[in-house]
Amino acid sequence: MEQRPDSPLVGVDAGEQGELFPDASLPDELVGYRGPAACEIAGITYRQLDYWARTGLVAPSIRTAHGSGSQRLYSFKDILVLKVVKRLLDTGVSLQNIRVAVDHLRRRGVRDLAKITLFSDGTTVYECSSPEEVVDLLQGGQGVFGIAVSGAMREISGTIHEFPAERADGAELIQHDDELSARRRARNVG
Repeated sequence: MEQRPDSPLVGVDAGEQGELFPDASLPDELVGYRGPAACEIAGITYRQLDYWARTGLVAPSIRTAHGSGSQRLYSFKDILVLKVVKRLLDTGVSLQNIRVAVDHLRRRGVRDLAKITLFSDGTTVYECSSPEEVVDLLQGGQGVFGIAVSGAMREISGTIHEFPAERADGAELIQHDDELSARRRARNVG
């Protein structure tokens, strides 16, 4: 894809929008969620998840299914992309254009994704990573709706800890409790 400022899915690097993960940690790349949990977190059906995995739209990056009985394992980033795909579909963007957007999103790191907003006129998907780009796109009359990827990330971050996770390498999963959970545990023990 040619990198031009006026082309779809191309953005200019913007300043920090604030840290999504305040302790500077990102979800461990070996920690994943099975299909049913990924569906609930992303707000999609299992049928959609299965179809998107089989067609390569959003395949699990941690572990794919290998035959009957094996479990796919989706990373935090995979679930974020699932949520973005769902939102794009809900707004009427074609699956073909969503595939182009997803290919672009896959090349980004989680921190990079937190800095962009996707806009669409219902046909083409545009990436904006600065307020100036948003204004330019809207003044051109092209943008009809936008998806702030950081907003989807916050939604996922707020609920993902409620779902069972597992490590792809089989190691024990270390749970990071929030202050309230730690207080409850201390009260129950002592």
